[in-house]
Amino acid sequence: MPRFFVSDDMLSRPSAVLEGEHAAHIKVLRLRVGEQITLCDGMGHEALCTIEDLAPGQVQVAVGPVTDASSEPAVRCSIYMGFPKADKFEHVIQKATELGAHEIIVFPCARSISRPDTKSLSKKLERWQKIAVSAAEQSGRGYIPQVLALDSFAQAAVRAAQADLAALFYENEHTRSLRQAVEAAPFTTAAIMTGPEGGLTEEEVQAAQDAGMTVCSLGPRILRCETAPLCALSAILYAADELA
Repeated sequence: MPRFFVSDDMLSRPSAVLEGEHAAHIKVLRLRVGEQITLCDGMGHEALCTIEDLAPGQVQVAVGPVTDASSEPAVRCSIYMGFPKADKFEHVIQKATELGAHEIIVFPCARSISRPDTKSLSKKLERWQKIAVSAAEQSGRGYIPQVLALDSFAQAAVRAAQADLAALFYENEHTRSLRQAVEAAPFTTAAIMTGPEGGLTEEEVQAAQDAGMTVCSLGPRILRCETAPLCALSAILYAADELA
């Protein structure tokens, strides 16, 4: 069923009018009066709505009861990724949103190749958020993950460490596995931290440990920087029985 993200106040009315891109999309889909669509506020609430009227550039719908989105995982999982090249991060945003990530955070690392300045970063964040919105609509999400940028690795590590399960994945870790970290204690929030193309330095790994993060392995194979966070996210959601 077609899904559209709207402002939360639209769900509180008995009827709503969709304009702009939403109205154009409904026209492209050739929807008719009497057919149904889902409106979401992007914060985990949605309503089944019925098309009442179609006019040029406008679509009026009757708004049904507001409910919690059934597609959202119980575990709120955040992805922390060292700045990779732009196209790789866009891939992670899209796929992590589809899988069920709660938020996606990027930050500079010692080995980051990409280091956007303030002006270009602002434009990138706008584009990245649009990618998250589009992926959330297509995958039936009721929540739009926020895409954020932090100023430093240290800031990212301290923030990530606040999660119940805060795991940094490092290719030179051979003692503690993701399975061991997941089974150590119950969790309702999780943070996944991975590095850029060149990986993390030993100093960064130590800083993450000092902040309270657990260093884990994702297995004996070296994963690309855009593969590692998606692999870890899938494993954590599976362990939390969210992919059944």
